[in-house]
Amino acid sequence: MSSPGSTDTSLADYMRPVLAGSHVTATAFLDTTAVFALGDGTVILANGETTSRLNAHDGASILVAVADGKHLVTGGDDGRVMRINSTGKIEEIGKAPSGAWIDAVAVGPDGAVAWSAGKKAHVRDGKGALFTLDLPSSGRGLCFAPKGFQLYIARYNGVTLWFPRTQGTPKEVAWKGSHLDVTASADGRFVVSTMQENEMHGWRLADNGNMRMSGYPSKVRSMSWSHDGKWLASSGADAAIVWPFMTRDGPMGKPPLELGIRPSRVERVAFHPKAPVLAVGYKDGCIWFIRMDDESILQARSAGEGGPVTALAWSGDGSMLSFGSEEGSAGVLPLPKV
Repeated sequence: MSSPGSTDTSLADYMRPVLAGSHVTATAFLDTTAVFALGDGTVILANGETTSRLNAHDGASILVAVADGKHLVTGGDDGRVMRINSTGKIEEIGKAPSGAWIDAVAVGPDGAVAWSAGKKAHVRDGKGALFTLDLPSSGRGLCFAPKGFQLYIARYNGVTLWFPRTQGTPKEVAWKGSHLDVTASADGRFVVSTMQENEMHGWRLADNGNMRMSGYPSKVRSMSWSHDGKWLASSGADAAIVWPFMTRDGPMGKPPLELGIRPSRVERVAFHPKAPVLAVGYKDGCIWFIRMDDESILQARSAGEGGPVTALAWSGDGSMLSFGSEEGSAGVLPLPKV
């Protein structure tokens, strides 16, 4: 990689373009197959030079999508939750009453899937049992806890911590404002949400201690944990804002790193699954790889190509990166062997 701020080295020549033709809502890898969930309701599977397109939502838009390495789960404005595997098999696994839009989806242990629509959250476990929770406000973001069968639900004024198989009122962690998405550290110590108010908020679950992460010029729409759980990267500024989570208090009292400063807003961030390298996608279409230890940079995509980056994902072994954009350009970048 080049020195900090330098972009003399480029990987753009290795990029394999994928003709998406519609806004890319999300991308992921199912083993070695790259998948792209699109705003026109279709899903593209790309494996090497072979691509295929599936009609997952029959003309409706895919609003949210997430993957677990084996399946892609999509939620649409048709109220349907679909699951797709790498061979192209599609199955409907959930549906919102009266066709309400699917606001969020999440994948969990042993094939579990969660989704929210309005003021209801639903979980389907790996055996097909369905659980439903009524919420005080719309569930905007979902993620499963790293340990146990528990779902975290971002909503207005906090996050609900729900054990679907347990009776009783779920626990809550509170902070005033509208919480849009949620993520949890791999060791289960921290829960962090993005907010409507151009900031992030976190909690130490051991004592419900609050952690405020503010100062963003725009909304945070993307978060990613480093492979060792020590850093949480975020979008929402003209650099990737990377918060330290090494100690008991998380980022409190410690300044974040600002990586990849450019005259364009960061839209997506994705940490490499095995190395201290961060992929950063910008509003002007540029994609950089930034190494944490020395902030050296590799350019994976030039600015001005195909609109803002809306999706980034690494393959499980870290040998490939997929991306998608607002204007419907997409691609897969196999990293060259050195």
